[in-house]
Amino acid sequence: MMNRLTRCSYQDGLISAGFTLIELVIVIAIIGILAAVAIPKFLNLSSNAQAAATSAVAGSLSSANGSNYAARSLSVSLGVPITNCTSASNLLEGGLPSGYTITATVVSAGTTVTCTLNGPSSTTATFTVTGIT
Repeated sequence: MMNRLTRCSYQDGLISAGFTLIELVIVIAIIGILAAVAIPKFLNLSSNAQAAATSAVAGSLSSANGSNYAARSLSVSLGVPITNCTSASNLLEGGLPSGYTITATVVSAGTTVTCTLNGPSSTTATFTVTGIT
């Protein structure tokens, strides 16, 4: 009795089983179409991930600035002084990750300024710092 999943033929006393050439070609064509549709989506994910990472670092800088301002307001021995946007890189433990830069902008004491973080692949994000000496 022949199994439903196996194709067998009896030709010249030999039993042969397998797929036909057209079946294999169709499967390869379907895989090629799926790859052609999926690859552009995966390539775009890389740039989205870099933009998300840059936004995450900017969010960390804003959060660290709030903690620094509160600590520095209590005592000048706590936290770090913020007189320029680039001073915010000292707010993160270990400093600013490699590949990221901050555009320099002067920050006066007591004022809040929006700064720009430049990340890999020309990604940018903004964060705020409040000047304190």
